[in-house]
Amino acid sequence: MKNFKFLPTFLLLALVFSIAVSPARFISSALNGLSAFAVNVLPCTLPFMILTKLIIEQGQMQGFCRCFKKPFQKLYGTSQEASYVFLMSIMAGYPVGSKMTADLYEAGKISKTDAFRMSAFCSNSGPMFIIGTVGTLLLNSPKVGGILFASHVLSALLNGLLYRKIKAKDSEKLPQNSIATTPASFGEVVTSSVSAALNVGAIICLFFIIIDVLSPIFNLLPSSLVPLAEGMVELTRGCIDSAALQTNLAAIICSFLISFGGFSTIMQSNAMLKKLKMPVWLFSVQKFSQGLISAGLTAIMLLL
Repeated sequence: MKNFKFLPTFLLLALVFSIAVSPARFISSALNGLSAFAVNVLPCTLPFMILTKLIIEQGQMQGFCRCFKKPFQKLYGTSQEASYVFLMSIMAGYPVGSKMTADLYEAGKISKTDAFRMSAFCSNSGPMFIIGTVGTLLLNSPKVGGILFASHVLSALLNGLLYRKIKAKDSEKLPQNSIATTPASFGEVVTSSVSAALNVGAIICLFFIIIDVLSPIFNLLPSSLVPLAEGMVELTRGCIDSAALQTNLAAIICSFLISFGGFSTIMQSNAMLKKLKMPVWLFSVQKFSQGLISAGLTAIMLLL
């Protein structure tokens, strides 16, 4: 392992060198990333980040989740709050589910084990992106968008079953007396949510640049695999470029990418989950398995 400890530094220096050599090219990449964030991500996430944080601060989630308590506890071995986080994650999209999971852990309402299990099925994209952006705008088919959304939701529910036995070290809930009991003000909630949203935008911008740095390598792949490789790095870019492929193949690739999220989304979510000290590799494996399940479901639905 000692031989590889300088690898991250070397890769970062190579990225800096590439940008320094061709600044105009990568300024364009950064602007494309910021545009994708502003048009496709920010309108879907920021309002939900603010609203869900306000709901959590009110402390009224217990009553809302009561009717879903037993099914989620039996299926996934989690607290009753998991049902609400799952619902909001599929409504709001990345990275709202991860942020809510982290907020609940910080508030002492769930244990670390709960959070680890919830991350397997509560980190999801939303209908505005899947049906609106990918299905209607990119693939020109709201029907395919509906199939993608159905596959995504089902894959999340099935994926959660794979990790229902996972346990985290030091999984007790945070002591209630260590947390401020006064709810955050509206201004504090907005400031926190805007900061989280800007982190997402910065990560998307960076990964658009990384894709262009890696483009000479990606171009060695068969043309049908280039969007998949790009999407493994950054979801939005991969879905945009998948639109040029045959519809069914494009839908299957997009289905995998939406549920996997790409390393950009994984880094966004990991930024939200950092206080859990959840290993990045574990969350990546969870998202990869969800991507495979979603792609398989999409292929079956398209055949039917």
